[in-house]
Amino acid sequence: MTTTRRFARRLVSATGLLFIAGCSHGVLDPQGPVGTAEKLILYDATAIMLAVVIPVIVCTLVVALWFRASNKRAQRRPEWEYSGRIEFVTWSIPAMIVFFLGGIAWIGSHDLDPRKPLVNVTKPVEVEVISLDWKWLFIYPQEQIATVNELVIPVDTPIRFRLTSSSVMNSFFVPQLGSQIYTMAGMTTRLNLMASHPGTFSGLSAQFSGDGFSDMRFDVRAVPTGEYQAWLVSMRSRSEALDEARYARLASPSRAEKPRAFGHVTQGLFESIVHHHGAPDLSYPAPASESNGSF
Repeated sequence: MTTTRRFARRLVSATGLLFIAGCSHGVLDPQGPVGTAEKLILYDATAIMLAVVIPVIVCTLVVALWFRASNKRAQRRPEWEYSGRIEFVTWSIPAMIVFFLGGIAWIGSHDLDPRKPLVNVTKPVEVEVISLDWKWLFIYPQEQIATVNELVIPVDTPIRFRLTSSSVMNSFFVPQLGSQIYTMAGMTTRLNLMASHPGTFSGLSAQFSGDGFSDMRFDVRAVPTGEYQAWLVSMRSRSEALDEARYARLASPSRAEKPRAFGHVTQGLFESIVHHHGAPDLSYPAPASESNGSF
């Protein structure tokens, strides 16, 4: 008996540790306003569904207990076939669940529209994102610098993303900041996020895109404003530039690419990639408004 209890305690402890580990560094550990709002929606939806699931489980156990063979007080009614009250409860509760969940989804989808700018007095930072095979390229158009597989952002500052793909469809996702969004060749999608706390958050591709898909990860470093400005100064001092020829080499398929940085980016590179479906042609740059599509 002692061995059984010891095993049960260890099993409960291990389950608790796994639960805690699963909640950290993911959607249940948000570090920004969008992620926090999405977590609230998840909790609200779970609570609404549990309002049905828990009573059903309890009622099932009560019915099984009451109608057990040894209970002589349980009555068998073979002629009973209909009850208006039971029918009303059976259909009204699921209808209410659908109504409440539908309302949460409707309101949340509009409040958390990826294109909707975040309300903040701080001037937003613009970032252009290009999904490559199999890595991520981040261009800071306001600063004319770029990074690969590393995104550095200031804390408490809205980040406005414009995203596209150099080849196949992909999905940009930073679980702790919220709102995954797709990238597609020849089109631009938009996303607004913000980090409320300093830290390093994991980003990944949530869409299978080939052999190197599992290595398509990047780090998001949220730093204080002063540290972010110092990082920009250090970036501008780098000699390596990202032009059309360098981009062509960078776009070649590679796996587990280490982070790198470029101190200068050719003007209009992102628009050219969008317009020419991943193959830039800077001799005929196209403005963003003339790209094949925008969401």
